[in-house]
Amino acid sequence: MITINYLTQIEFGFGAVSQLQKLALNNSINRPLIITDKGLVSLGVIENIKHALNDLVKVVIFDLTPSNPTESAALLALELYRDEGCDGLIAIGGGSSIDLAKAISILATHKGPLAQYAAIDGGGEKIGPVSPLIAIPTTSGTGSEVGRATLITLNDGRKLGLISQNLIPKAAICDPELTLSLPPYLTAATGLDAISHCIETYLSPRVNPVADAIALDGLVRAVGYIEKSVLNGNDRQSRWEMMMASLQGGLTFQKGLGAIHALSHPLGGLKNINLHHGTLNAIFLPAVLDFNKDCCKEKYRIIRERLNLDNDASLSNFFLNLNIRLGLPIKLRDIGVQDKDLEDISKAAILDHSNPTNPRKCTIEDYLGILKTVY
Repeated sequence: MITINYLTQIEFGFGAVSQLQKLALNNSINRPLIITDKGLVSLGVIENIKHALNDLVKVVIFDLTPSNPTESAALLALELYRDEGCDGLIAIGGGSSIDLAKAISILATHKGPLAQYAAIDGGGEKIGPVSPLIAIPTTSGTGSEVGRATLITLNDGRKLGLISQNLIPKAAICDPELTLSLPPYLTAATGLDAISHCIETYLSPRVNPVADAIALDGLVRAVGYIEKSVLNGNDRQSRWEMMMASLQGGLTFQKGLGAIHALSHPLGGLKNINLHHGTLNAIFLPAVLDFNKDCCKEKYRIIRERLNLDNDASLSNFFLNLNIRLGLPIKLRDIGVQDKDLEDISKAAILDHSNPTNPRKCTIEDYLGILKTVY
């Protein structure tokens, strides 16, 4: 097992869940609200978590996390949090559960509505200390367990990012054991989420050599092990490497993301269809790499070198072919996006908090062009 102190305390390795009771008590969490979903409850994961707490920490469970977290779900969970006298949160699941828990941690300590804390309106400065949160990812992709942001679909229909150092969980437990049952498609889609994080943070124009090094290392791990994880979900070494790559992508979030996420975020907020974030990132990755290539020549050279590709290899084609081998969709129409949504999504992308850190300045027309390329 490895203990890492970088942004927050991270317990990493098979069996790391055994550290949960200690971490809860160290953070003065005696009656946590567990944020999860019904799928993990049915798989028995929550019973294992309760066992790890050894009955010394009394828990309350909220298992209604939607696939894309919403303000309405956060308000529903907040009511339970207050009625049961909870003093902290434990999020168990993918990025949805962790992001929902972050929103609840704000509402438990700040006045609503959540819209006033949106990053695009400078709301991050309004976010002070929040309820303590321990994050336990069950997928290898989101990185939210060490991230300072939460993506929430507000009651007004907008999907916005709330960003603050205070939203970084007090501790993260990254136990690859929890990912062994993840089915092949979700393994692939969440793995591409991790890959997109590593690539976009590395390409971000903000200067942070430490984060760059972490992003590159995470990228090499993810590319090297994602196909093995999809082919054999019980390959423990591959699961370990993918969870580490996912963590590394999250550790570099302070550099900002880019056009991939600027487009994925508003698409994930569409009410007429439920879209998986990692799948969207996989679809956009080749097109955005092609869009950015002329202003990132040196960084593209380094990526090709680290991935052992030929000097003239197309990164766009490399990741397109990876998506195809993994059985991921390559067009938005394949997952139900309608042509009539594209213009609104391009307008929303320009306002997304990930837009300013794309290495090439984007216009609404640029975003619409990318959308049409992958439609």
